[in-house]
Amino acid sequence: MNLPRWASLKPVVPRRWEDLTPEWMTQAISRDHPDAVVSKVTLVGSDDGTNRRARFALDYAQGTGPKRLFLKAHAPSHRFVHLRNGNLFLESRLFAARADLPLEHPHVYLAVPDYPRLDFLLVMEDLTLRGADPLDALRPMTVDQAASGLRGLAALHSRYWGMGKRTHKGLGWIKQWAPSQGWQVGLRKRVPIGLTRAGDGVAASVLSMSGDEVVDLWVANVTTLANGAQTLLHGDAHIGNTYVLPNGQSGFLDWQVVRRGNWVQDLGYFMVGSLTIADRRQHERHLLELYRDALQLPASELPSWDEMWLRYRQSPAYGLAIWLSTLGTDGWQPHAVSRALAERYAAAFDDLETLKVLL
Repeated sequence: MNLPRWASLKPVVPRRWEDLTPEWMTQAISRDHPDAVVSKVTLVGSDDGTNRRARFALDYAQGTGPKRLFLKAHAPSHRFVHLRNGNLFLESRLFAARADLPLEHPHVYLAVPDYPRLDFLLVMEDLTLRGADPLDALRPMTVDQAASGLRGLAALHSRYWGMGKRTHKGLGWIKQWAPSQGWQVGLRKRVPIGLTRAGDGVAASVLSMSGDEVVDLWVANVTTLANGAQTLLHGDAHIGNTYVLPNGQSGFLDWQVVRRGNWVQDLGYFMVGSLTIADRRQHERHLLELYRDALQLPASELPSWDEMWLRYRQSPAYGLAIWLSTLGTDGWQPHAVSRALAERYAAAFDDLETLKVLL
């Protein structure tokens, strides 16, 4: 049997970006550009944070292909945290499976889970070539940009609505959201530190809680995600994993926490963290209705407004624990970013009376 060139590519993540050759890159893009032959690979820039990232410029001896590529692999310093949380190989497996993701996201040319070395590699488009603007908590979305993101999430959730362990061929390995001990170990260690660093911008009702109380609420919220309609979740849809295109369309990066669970985890985590507190307060009901209207489902399967509102009110407990925990670390995210997100989830926690509806 004659296999395409990409099928014979050895699943080994390079130890150094400088080791990538024109022949390797030719194989990496051959599924999408079978006639292209790369003649030169130039490392444009790289950085190592929670992951290793690099951009390469490509020249061609034959055919055409992308002018630049963006590559991503795990940073050794964070590898075991992702392994403990069960996230180490999820993004690479998702794209290696060629899953249908009907929302704006980067095109992936090659995805390689490297199990023996506890690593992975993604060869992706360079989104800057499409004018993408990556956002973070210090540059919140407009209401229109958040609406675009919610329409995208609704399309994704509709495509996989009713997802179970055996319902979607090739994706049975995707885990049900659950409050695993791997997650709790890190949260219980870091949330107390985050509370000491939070400052007056975080609601006083939150600052009065202990770290364990915050994590216990996270556990209670995540436990609810196994109930009700299940779907494919991005799983980590905070604003730092988004970008906006020149036409105003919002897209989603970094699928390392992909899960199966209730739709509200993406919806609540995204909406509360992506908007200013004032915009969220003013527009949240309208945006929830927009998401519901965008679901491509029979009327009998649509969540009721009462269910949506209740689950949404419960959802701030998730982001609150995650970003207080991140604020309690050094090197994962800038403290200003973590603090801004902790403030937004804490404000929503108060406004929506999350404690009352979750316990």
